Amino acid sequence: MKPKIGYLLPTREQIMQGRPETGPLLDLAARAASLGFDSVWVGDSLTARPRHDPLTLLAAVAGRVPNLTIGTAVLLPVLRNPVVLAHQVATLDQLCEGRLILGVGFAADVANIRAEFAAAGVPFERRIGRMLEALRLCKALWAGQPVDWNGRWQMTQAMVAPTPFRAGGPPLWIGGNLAPSLERAGKYFDGWFPITPSAADFGAGLAQVREVARARGRDPAAVSGAMYLTVALDDDAAKAEDRLNHFLERYYGQPAPVLRRRQACYAGPPERLTEWLDGYANAGAGQLVLRFAGAPEQHLSMLAKLRHA
Repeated sequence: MKPKIGYLLPTREQIMQGRPETGPLLDLAARAASLGFDSVWVGDSLTARPRHDPLTLLAAVAGRVPNLTIGTAVLLPVLRNPVVLAHQVATLDQLCEGRLILGVGFAADVANIRAEFAAAGVPFERRIGRMLEALRLCKALWAGQPVDWNGRWQMTQAMVAPTPFRAGGPPLWIGGNLAPSLERAGKYFDGWFPITPSAADFGAGLAQVREVARARGRDPAAVSGAMYLTVALDDDAAKAEDRLNHFLERYYGQPAPVLRRRQACYAGPPERLTEWLDGYANAGAGQLVLRFAGAPEQHLSMLAKLRHA
């Protein structure tokens, strides 16, 4: 079965270019849908890599492009109060009629992200335990019954409304490549959504995640496999390489070779992209979310031609 193909809206890139208008982003979402993309995704950051709020923007996408799957790639739930988050996500899931996938993460330990946590008034230490508890609380609130909670957050007989369109709330996908991340994905989440540097790494990681799920008494096949991929297309391979390297260095402020050792990237002619993507599909990825290194309209059109060739 061929994987579904998603498109990551360039929210961060537009901010970096001094173009905060949302109209062009919604136009890109509509364009992707018209070209046959299966889903549209939005990233998240407050101060570390400023961009549009993902839940607000996805609500606009849901209104502009009905019947399209939407998702976060990825949301940082720990930066938000979980009761407010549960309310926002339930409303968004109603807007898109259950077509929401909530990709979540716990953030890397780097200086600008620590500063982001401080700016939000959230402790950086024990952030993973905080995130897991917050998501458990969200799921409890999404059940539509009064909730008593005695943990980091306190409540008695609390309810939020509406509940999500999809019973139990949207699927929760999480990334992370280290052993504890694979363990968490297999135990608690509906999907594994990493940025592993190769298809072989992805396949091995997904097998571990599903083995953990099996040992936990869960159906391993029910744990989705998805990948976040960065793509630069050009008939001239050298130009594609330059475009990708420049994009990564400007986006992250780190050397491109370091970044490319950690995350999956393709730079080259369009005709070879299909084979590269097939590697991830053959490794078990049911969803491929593509981020383009600039020139979004051009990349959308080239990929659409490949899919319909």
